[in-house]
Amino acid sequence: MTESSITDIRFGRAAPCVCVRDIDVALAFYSGLLGFTKVFENGDPVGFVVLKKDAAEVHLSLKRDHRASTANVLHLFVGDAKALYALCEAAGVRVVKALADKDYGQRAFVIADPDGNRIDIGERTG
Repeated sequence: MTESSITDIRFGRAAPCVCVRDIDVALAFYSGLLGFTKVFENGDPVGFVVLKKDAAEVHLSLKRDHRASTANVLHLFVGDAKALYALCEAAGVRVVKALADKDYGQRAFVIADPDGNRIDIGERTG
């Protein structure tokens, strides 16, 4: 048996798990507004869902007593932050931080999903 170090182990994608109080409401937001597609669900009633859009993957987990925090739970990198911001505004999504060009090389904004989970959305500009 050979010993491995952490540098020998390849990591795959990481997928954040977002707790929600109502899977159907969350699906309407993440699929309807953000364009994610449900690729897996588990439970009866459904308590866990995997969503994908392009290279992004988000897991939703039902937690009926969930309370959102003031921390961002999800960071999405997109190709056109300005266009997505306009779609979010038109849909009446709660904007936590308005679209702005940041000194760290991103055009970014923060929104809240229907459960109040904060989503940081950014486009690399630098």
